[in-house]
Amino acid sequence: MRAENAGRPEPVGPAQDAGRAARTEAPAHGYSLPVVPELPDVTLYVEALERFVGGRELRDLRLRSVFLLRSVKPAPKQANGRRVRGVERLGKRLVLVLGPGPRAGEPDELFLLIHLMIAGRFQWRTSGAPLNRRTDLAAFDFEHGTLVLTEAGTKKRAALHVLASRAELAALARGGLEPLTCSFEEFKERLVGAPHTLKRALTMPDLFSGIGNAYSDEILHRARLSPLQRGRNLSEEELVRLHAALREVLGEWIERLRRETGAGFPVKVTAFRPGMAVHGRFGQPCPVCAAPIQRIVRAENELNYCPRCQTDGRILRDRALSQLLKDDWPERLDELEDE
Repeated sequence: MRAENAGRPEPVGPAQDAGRAARTEAPAHGYSLPVVPELPDVTLYVEALERFVGGRELRDLRLRSVFLLRSVKPAPKQANGRRVRGVERLGKRLVLVLGPGPRAGEPDELFLLIHLMIAGRFQWRTSGAPLNRRTDLAAFDFEHGTLVLTEAGTKKRAALHVLASRAELAALARGGLEPLTCSFEEFKERLVGAPHTLKRALTMPDLFSGIGNAYSDEILHRARLSPLQRGRNLSEEELVRLHAALREVLGEWIERLRRETGAGFPVKVTAFRPGMAVHGRFGQPCPVCAAPIQRIVRAENELNYCPRCQTDGRILRDRALSQLLKDDWPERLDELEDE
């Protein structure tokens, strides 16, 4: 490992940071919240990394900032000279599995666990590419090219753990069910046993693995269920519908992203995609019924839904706006349409 320009990148002001995020991730309606790569995008990264670096020797791991590293032992330099045995997904995180190293006394395997968090992304560059941009955090050098970990903005949240065993890797797992392979009974048990709204439950990593803000909106729209409904209150038929929507939406988007990327390396990783039904489409017509998509914004999360397809025409209350508007807050879709 070589440290390059050690320390945090030169800071910029909050307004510049927000402006950059909006320019790179803003949906069609112009409103933007931070986005985290979710199961379909992380799956695409896993498959691309398998193609690009699977079986290849990691010649050098370079860190631009020590703040990226979240573990103490083994030392990152122990990754150098090892071949990539495989690439895996752990929730929304990626794992590079490295084989034996060239030095005696070191672990037989190493696991590089990378959490992209909100603004972390991967880029494939020419071999030995320098880390000279504010956004560059780390480089993984191979003979035929360099994998660069970048992170936009001033809040550096991306993380790298260097782990020496499967046991250490398992200890960092959140325990969520895998959405594409869990049975209906497993799904039902998790959902009904959690005292949360459907939106909250689907995005909790200890309940379901890899689902975040964007795809939970799409899943609930496909299932025709209110995001504020409680899992314990669903009928058997609604639970079956939601389980099916979970698998359909994630599976369809994985296939769609595969077609768009082809044999290349993923370039545009975003939660705002033109083909989405509701997420990031506030005010635009629902593709099913043409009703205007509504939203609720809370902290760093944006909830999008169709009032006709999902809430029987009811407009869900946004805590801040409904308190501001009081009696002027519309209760039903027909009130919006009459304005």
